[in-house]
Amino acid sequence: MRAARRLPGVDSIALKELGNLARIAFVCPDFYSHLRAFEALGEELASMGHEPVFLVPEGAGEMRSTHFRTIFVGRKAGGVFGRRLAGRAAASGTGLTGILRTVADRARATDAFCAAAPAVMRRERIDLVVGDEFEPAAGLVAAFLGLPHVSLAAALPIERDPAMPLPFLGWAYDPSERGLARNRGGELVGGFLMGSQRRVISRWAQRFGLGEIADDTACLSRSLRLAQAPASFDFPRPPTAGLTPVGPIRSQHREAHPGLDAFAVDPARPFVFASLGTMQGHRRWLFERIASVCRAAGAQLLVAHCGGLSPSDAARIGADWVTDFVDQGSILSRADLCVTHGGLNTVLDCIDTGTPMLALPVGYDQPGNGARIRHHRIGETIPARRATRRRIEEALTRLLDERAGYVERAAPMRAEIRRAGGAARAAQLVHDLLIRSRIEAHAGRFDAARQPANDTEIRDLGLSVRL
Repeated sequence: MRAARRLPGVDSIALKELGNLARIAFVCPDFYSHLRAFEALGEELASMGHEPVFLVPEGAGEMRSTHFRTIFVGRKAGGVFGRRLAGRAAASGTGLTGILRTVADRARATDAFCAAAPAVMRRERIDLVVGDEFEPAAGLVAAFLGLPHVSLAAALPIERDPAMPLPFLGWAYDPSERGLARNRGGELVGGFLMGSQRRVISRWAQRFGLGEIADDTACLSRSLRLAQAPASFDFPRPPTAGLTPVGPIRSQHREAHPGLDAFAVDPARPFVFASLGTMQGHRRWLFERIASVCRAAGAQLLVAHCGGLSPSDAARIGADWVTDFVDQGSILSRADLCVTHGGLNTVLDCIDTGTPMLALPVGYDQPGNGARIRHHRIGETIPARRATRRRIEEALTRLLDERAGYVERAAPMRAEIRRAGGAARAAQLVHDLLIRSRIEAHAGRFDAARQPANDTEIRDLGLSVRL
């Protein structure tokens, strides 16, 4: 490593020590796909010599797949957290009552975390916080403790822009005056729906002495915000958005699920893969409708219900194969198309493997992903509540007949994903922020609000070392 120049306030410090082991808190809600991304980032940072400490709700316990130190912060399953609750909220999340219930559940989660996490982080001697954008408590607690903070958008980014519809809306991109007016109306309605969450954020901001913080976007990091979604998939955002797209954050250690060789796929017939994710996999009626269309079209169908169905329910779908989990990348590499709920991880897998999509979004950011799929014409989108047999049949026929065009339009996104860096680049950016924060702390001038250094600034000091 080349010699680093001297910095004010750090003359007596061995510069190599600035990159030494750090204890990094990972704050993530109990969503299966979000945890996988956080664990993959944790693995990369652990390989650099850092120690990940997961601070998660009790309901995340059964979803973990790694050996990292885990501290459950919040109420036990049966209270705010737990997969049953998450499934209930997701299942009813399309109506007003369901949305309000979901927001209230998340508000209670934020409240519980803010109450417990400061003492836990002090006891664990945490050096840096990586927080999911869906959990505003990460930013609140980090600011209260004066810790550097990284925001990670495991789903669609929640950053606002006047031309950008809210991520949970399936609205088309429309930067015209009419579209901007529509979005302002959406923001007003969204503010009402998010009222319980905003009240919790405001109350804890006051308790922590942080001044007035109005909503979840004000809890995002002002130093480093990472996004899995490539810019070419998103709606256009201004250069000042402050997001750093790194592509899918995936583990190098795949879980042992059946791959393509476990299924005797006939190469002479279309092959369709259907998965509605971990939170929508209980929707047997939707799988049955998809299976009926595939049979009529002469297509083979593999369904992965992600543990959402009992064996008896799974047997009633009528697909060629039904299982709980599969090696999704392996399956998609052969599939002619994918029927999905529109969760970001599956969408990115489809883009990466060149697999056209039929998205049937239900809730959370799925409608927003569906709108982007439709906008870029890399697939078709039908809201799940409107997914009649006829509409599914029309979309499936169009996708199979015009498959080459969908694949071609997704090619630039696939190229961006493959050069974005994924988990390794995300970990390096977190590591660089840690070093910069230590430099500035030793100089007595760490400012968490400063915009992130570019990719070369820290390296120019000779400090960006892989441990």
